[in-house]
Amino acid sequence: MAKDHRIVPLAGYADRLSVRPGETIGFKVSSTGTEPFTVRLTRSLCADPNPAGVGIVEEPVAGAFAEQAFPSRFQPFYPGSYAITEKRVLLRPGDGFLMAATIFPTLAKESPQTILSIGDVKLFVSGEGVAAISIGEEVVPAPAAVKLRRWYEIEAGFDSASGELFIRQRQLGTACVAMAHDSKICRLTIGEVHQRACIAAWLQDGVAREHFNGKIEAPGLYLGTERSSGSEIVQWDFSKDISTTTVRDSSPNRIDARLVNLPARAVTGSCWNATEMCWRHAPEHYGAIHFHEDDIYDFQWEDDFTFDVPEKFPSGVYVMRISCGEHAEAIPFYVCPSRGKPCAKLCVLIPTFTYVAYGNHARPDYDPSWQVRNREWDAYPHNPAEFPGYGLSTYNFHSDGSGICHASFRRPLLNLRPGYVTFGNTECSGLRHFQADSHLISWLHAKGIAYDVITDWELHEEGLACLAEYHAVMTTSHPEYHTDRTLDALQSYRDSGGNLMYLGGNGFYWRIALHKDEAGTIEIRRTESGIRAWAAEPGEYYNAFDGAYGGLWRRSGRPPQKLAGVGFTAQGEFFGSHYRRKCFDPDYDWIFEGVHGDIIGDFGFSGGGAAGFEMDRVDHRLGSPEDVVILASSEAHEDRPMLVPEELLTHLTNWPGEPVGDLLRADMVYFDLPAGGQVFSVGSITFCGSLPWNNYNNDISTILENVVRRMVHRALPERPRPIA
Repeated sequence: MAKDHRIVPLAGYADRLSVRPGETIGFKVSSTGTEPFTVRLTRSLCADPNPAGVGIVEEPVAGAFAEQAFPSRFQPFYPGSYAITEKRVLLRPGDGFLMAATIFPTLAKESPQTILSIGDVKLFVSGEGVAAISIGEEVVPAPAAVKLRRWYEIEAGFDSASGELFIRQRQLGTACVAMAHDSKICRLTIGEVHQRACIAAWLQDGVAREHFNGKIEAPGLYLGTERSSGSEIVQWDFSKDISTTTVRDSSPNRIDARLVNLPARAVTGSCWNATEMCWRHAPEHYGAIHFHEDDIYDFQWEDDFTFDVPEKFPSGVYVMRISCGEHAEAIPFYVCPSRGKPCAKLCVLIPTFTYVAYGNHARPDYDPSWQVRNREWDAYPHNPAEFPGYGLSTYNFHSDGSGICHASFRRPLLNLRPGYVTFGNTECSGLRHFQADSHLISWLHAKGIAYDVITDWELHEEGLACLAEYHAVMTTSHPEYHTDRTLDALQSYRDSGGNLMYLGGNGFYWRIALHKDEAGTIEIRRTESGIRAWAAEPGEYYNAFDGAYGGLWRRSGRPPQKLAGVGFTAQGEFFGSHYRRKCFDPDYDWIFEGVHGDIIGDFGFSGGGAAGFEMDRVDHRLGSPEDVVILASSEAHEDRPMLVPEELLTHLTNWPGEPVGDLLRADMVYFDLPAGGQVFSVGSITFCGSLPWNNYNNDISTILENVVRRMVHRALPERPRPIA
């Protein structure tokens, strides 16, 4: 388990985020308590703990899952990536051996960082930053320390003829490559070693320790004191099978290794020279793996209990409520309808890819004083900034300063909890993602509008088939992360006559890849431009998981405007302003029926207004339809939002060629499509936060209800059923 990291006393996660009737979902719990923990199932209607609103609202579902108790047990977890062999590697005492690797260290530590180990035979970087070899108590360090972010070739081993333990080191990429060498007579008798080999860590009592931080390339083990043809005991080639978690041994012995905790692959190696940017075209330039001491994506906890979802179980948002003494936990999950059997005309598309990408986001502005509000509101108390050992988000950095590019739901996601407050110093509810999206869910219940939920995992796996029978599909507040398959499905649904409501901002923005073998894991490469929490290294813009160019969908020719009519234009602080009505064409008066005045949405639980924080606007150059109708646009953004980087050219010019002030707005739009479909987009991430205001009686609520009821009750066009 992570040393010196705080432990959440009661934590858990499910083996999946969504499930269908007739399927089983498993729940894994770790409890530091001594008494049993109790579990009950609820349906979540609202996850906002703000007492100024409706508060957290959940309905009991005792008929499907009776309240139960289970023994408490503590389940450990072990951050840090490495590779380990299933086969044992044999070192005989009389043969002598050589360990070799090319390394690119990225973090200085006071403790050792192991490069390659077999039992007590280790090649490592010491706490003084010096490469060394050790056998038991015998240690031989290199005569010079390694520098961070420089490539070094390290060779070290035992000369059985002379009895010397030796090390050789040379820095690559310098004008004059100098060899540093040291050795000493080994006074110990080296016995036979027959152990599993470990790359980037040292295996002690079955647990990986002393993790290496940085890139490792071409590690291997050889007979004798020199690398030569036929001397290979094992010679790993990281340029092979880059999209997998298998490390291939190119020696005749075929001692492959398995990667643990998903270190980053498709990263530049020592011979990368910028002549090729895609690893698929020159894999030999990408023969390195970047390991981190804090990599973790799957806690590998065991199930404590399962839930068999009954047939005909209502689709919706559900929560497993867990309690043990004074501690409480809540694990959300989604129940989708049975395949091909929708139970409503309206589908709510849940952006779980986005939830996972933000999972355990430790905000840089977090302050412990935020806990005062949590206690006053009885909100969820555990913030990822205080529990970094649980694995941070793709909006955070590894301890060596590199960006976190992998994320998974196979671990406790502390910010995916009812009552979690993202912004603890605002005058509003301060919610994002799961909790903010519950404003929409609660509104649907308040208005008596039947709905099903489908998550983007189903959308990716099943495509158009999982949406085809719905009269309308609506997003929630921030559907930011998508695969090519989810965008294809939405585009096909829309273009074949479906009605789409995009109820957020900064949507359809980042391209992600899913790992083909490690379920629940996503990859993001934050490439050129965009609002980026970190920037990918040069040459590392292509996903390891699928080989596709990463970054913004806009950079891959699919700007959000092509799908939803609007796309990301500006971001500010967590404040919302209002819209001003722009369209007075009688053909669209039905949208504004019951709305009085031109100022719309100057209120709300997200930022205090319906338009703000992250905003989208029309841009015909990027694909907004020529006949798109701008119903309303935001104004009076006192927090001074900034134009997004992808729109900037210089400090004086931008892509649209318009005054910057004119581009800092959210557009609420509507347009029709040739096959009969309709699109309604609101262009603001704070829009849904206004729906519950004044007990759901307000102009934002009225507009959305007008649109929903028109789209849901509109007959579907004739179209062929998609093949599932």
